[in-house]
Amino acid sequence: MGRWKRYALGLGPRSLAFRVITFSTLWAILAFALIFTVISSLYRQTSERGFDSLLSAHLFNLIGSVGVSDGGTLTGGPDLGDLRFSEPESGWYWSVEPVSKGLVGQLRSSSMTEPVASPDVTDVPFNDEFQRHYRIGGIVGEELEVFETEFVLDSQNRIARFRVMGNRTELEDEIRGFEWRLFTYLSLFGLGMIAINAIAILLGLQPLARVRNALAMVREGTAQRLTGRFPAEIQPLANETNALIENNRRIVERSRTQVGNLAHSLKTPLAVMLNEGRALGGPKGQLIADHAAAMQKQIDHYLQRARVAAQRESVVYRTPVAPLLQRMVRVMEKLSRGATFSLSLPANEVVFAGEREDLEEVVGNLLENAMKWAHSAVKVSVETAPPVAEEPPRFSILIEDDGPGIPEDKAREALQRGKRLDETKPGTGLGLAIVADLVKEYGGTLRLERSTMGGLKAVVELRGVQ
Repeated sequence: MGRWKRYALGLGPRSLAFRVITFSTLWAILAFALIFTVISSLYRQTSERGFDSLLSAHLFNLIGSVGVSDGGTLTGGPDLGDLRFSEPESGWYWSVEPVSKGLVGQLRSSSMTEPVASPDVTDVPFNDEFQRHYRIGGIVGEELEVFETEFVLDSQNRIARFRVMGNRTELEDEIRGFEWRLFTYLSLFGLGMIAINAIAILLGLQPLARVRNALAMVREGTAQRLTGRFPAEIQPLANETNALIENNRRIVERSRTQVGNLAHSLKTPLAVMLNEGRALGGPKGQLIADHAAAMQKQIDHYLQRARVAAQRESVVYRTPVAPLLQRMVRVMEKLSRGATFSLSLPANEVVFAGEREDLEEVVGNLLENAMKWAHSAVKVSVETAPPVAEEPPRFSILIEDDGPGIPEDKAREALQRGKRLDETKPGTGLGLAIVADLVKEYGGTLRLERSTMGGLKAVVELRGVQ
């Protein structure tokens, strides 16, 4: 069920499955509409031809069943073999009427309870065979199809007019009934075919979903490469992706090695400068020692930024937030002189998409800053953002204190490297700047706001993992 739900969520206008299903559905609708039109047209033509042939046969049968007596009276008892001609007002009628002088009498079917009008010859003329074909209203409002001819009955050239009428409304009802049944059957068949086609397309695209899930596992750090069996069309993509992941991993490892080598090569000269400055003593020695220590912090910071940048676009690390915050709050409570710490965590597990050391660096600097300025209380809390489709989850760490806080117009200035708003407190002015740089490297944000406790509220928004 979860698989189909993911499919449903992904069936947007930009989805390949949506486009293929939409195109195949439109084609199926067009094809079935064409089939319906062709079949219904053929059925109508066949029905109308059969209807006209039946009326024509009845007309010739009627002609053969009527004669003239010696006195010039129309005679005969036509039996056309259709019970509808004996059913009153059925819409199936026949009549024989005299046309020439010397001929009297009139014959009609028992179904014809009253005369049916005939159009004037000038409006509907006879053809070369002295026949004409037209439609006219019937006795009870039905539409009649009429075949009419004039025929010479004897050697005295006495002519009678023969008419056979069929119920055209009945034919139209039968054709509409067939078209409705055809439409129903084609619709059911079409819906079934569209559903089967959609299922086949989704099943056919399922390997792409497996590739996406495998990539998500690589991104989240739960897998190192794409694994599994894929169709022949997708296997080259999986192989190239695995090669790209492996190449990226080699680049990261090479960057880590270079960072380590740089740190090792600078460690000894800086230690020498720091020791020599302290040994020298006096204002100059202290200046050298301070600058060497600052160089050491700056180098550590930029080496850390290089490490984060090297691994940020590769495999994502997973760091549970709750245990880390609990441990760091306990440490700060021991180091604090009178300030109390409170921690509020959400019920669901929050996992940071990054390395544990980097999150410790961010939280540690903010906690240290809050502890330094707080009068009596520091509050730490974690909030999760509402999920957004196709986006990684995000969460915020809020660290508040009841200290003097920072004016809003000074908040941006406080994030500048080496900038200290209060020179009476010890420090280098690098803490908040380091936090801002680290958070930015991970694609997050850092905001300094006024806390409801009266002091500063630092809000760090970071990316999480599922």
